[in-house]
Amino acid sequence: MPALALMSYPMVTFFTLSVVGAALLVVSLLLQWYSPARNKIPGAQKRRQVALQRMEALIQRLREQEPDLDPEPILELPLAKLAHKLQTEQLSLESVLCSYLEQALKVHQEVNCLTDFLEECEEQLQMLKKLKKSERGLLYGVPLSLKDPYDCKGHDSTCGLAQFLKKPAAKDGVIVKVLKAQGAIPFVKTNIPHTLLSFDCSNPIFGQTLNPLNLKKTSGGSSGGEGALLAKRGSILGMGTDTGGSIRIPASFCGVYGLRTTGYRLSYSGIASAVKGKKSVTTVAGPMARDVESLALCLRALLSEDMHRLDPTVPALPFREEVYSSKEPLRIGYYQSDGYTQPSPSMVRAVHLTTRLLQEAGHQMVPFTIPRIEHAIQDLYTGGLFADGGATLLEKLKGDIVDPSMKGLVSLFRLPGSLKSFLASILKYIAPRVSQGLKELRGVRTPKRLWEQHTAVEKYQQEFIAKWRSLDLDVLLAPALGPAFYISFPAKASESSSYMSLYNVLNFPVGVVPVTTVTPQDEEELAFYKGYYGDNTDQNFREAVKGSVALPVAVQCVALPWEEELCLRFMKEVETLVKNHKGD
Repeated sequence: MPALALMSYPMVTFFTLSVVGAALLVVSLLLQWYSPARNKIPGAQKRRQVALQRMEALIQRLREQEPDLDPEPILELPLAKLAHKLQTEQLSLESVLCSYLEQALKVHQEVNCLTDFLEECEEQLQMLKKLKKSERGLLYGVPLSLKDPYDCKGHDSTCGLAQFLKKPAAKDGVIVKVLKAQGAIPFVKTNIPHTLLSFDCSNPIFGQTLNPLNLKKTSGGSSGGEGALLAKRGSILGMGTDTGGSIRIPASFCGVYGLRTTGYRLSYSGIASAVKGKKSVTTVAGPMARDVESLALCLRALLSEDMHRLDPTVPALPFREEVYSSKEPLRIGYYQSDGYTQPSPSMVRAVHLTTRLLQEAGHQMVPFTIPRIEHAIQDLYTGGLFADGGATLLEKLKGDIVDPSMKGLVSLFRLPGSLKSFLASILKYIAPRVSQGLKELRGVRTPKRLWEQHTAVEKYQQEFIAKWRSLDLDVLLAPALGPAFYISFPAKASESSSYMSLYNVLNFPVGVVPVTTVTPQDEEELAFYKGYYGDNTDQNFREAVKGSVALPVAVQCVALPWEEELCLRFMKEVETLVKNHKGD
């Protein structure tokens, strides 16, 4: 989930340093240095090293059972075929787990994407072997990766925070329990940005995860470890979370598929968070994979009776096959720009290409414009995400090392509210986005204003839905942020995540489908990029996406709340058309 780009503006940096002063900085550093929280980090790094050694040992044991194993044919199988071969015993559980353990370790050594090895996967495998064929779930024997915050009994869910170290989960979270009941074998946890409030992927405990398609670029965040692992076949199915694009940005940056579900369609019980209590910006769980059918299979498995039984707050809505399998033509809204962040040339081309393919396939395409985008992003998203003025975040960071990707935002939170207001008034006319962001960082300050903020979100949701209904749309095609940013640039241009964070305010299901790659012509056109505001965020966005020829570019497929099956059906249509496209 993205944080604000405010810290990138030079005047803010100047005022911050001049007012806060060097003395305060020295005191802060001393407090961090002697902090018990900070002192937990070396131990956590050692535990990861030991865990990965145990992973290597399990690989060796499995190799002894499968001496002639060739992992390549297994790794090439799509999830549906792999699951079928496991169910029918054409492949052994050991051969599949060993193949993915080996590949995951190779990918980690290249891009630093793992935080933990779930050694109980060996026990899960042995338990599955005892099941009768009639007892095997939809994901029988499928190796599964989990984003760091998913609770697994006996393991930390760190969120990249030192405070969360050496606090192992007492039990598996609900989603982990359901996936295991369906036969999946969770085997690793994957890296995240510090606090999860960034779409880079770096934290002081486990370091920076690189994009395996270009090691100078970030894999995205906050489910960046998942994106990197899936992109290089180190996993076939993963679970992420999404507060402002945290599933969709890594999927876009790494060329994989991801689904942001409607809030509360899947349980969030047993998933850690650095900042809990947010209501107007919805954080959700969702799957990530290498094709749409894999996402659909995962959702079928998750939406079992077990989900509602284990968490009665989740509606008992089974997967609707008739919606997913429908072949009826769709009425599709589309837009190339949200009006807040000028899209990169490759983003525009991706939407244009997809629109043309859909139209040629018999679907009806309807132009759409986002209503009141500044209000949605600044007042509702930023205002809702930081309604407490950053107090909860600062509490979690006490004594911790602050990752470079978070330093600017944390510095702004530490400023007195009156100073934020003063800076906002100065910057109002020369940097309006920065000015408005500073106002929102003050927080709502009173219960009455919090209720007003919630009410404003509800009104905007209804306004957006009313516009959708007036055009009689089934689904909506939107740009996905991309291509991948250079490392450290998400903090300098994070307001460009408006394309993704809008749908966390709206709480709509959204999927990401890769549709093309950056061309040399896209790169040439980028030289003329100006942005809509001409501020530092616009300039940094252009720099962030430079040097991306051949990197993936995606689109977003959007549906109304509770319509995950329709969203997946739309994604499948886009995926099929793109794969069949021969090029111009």
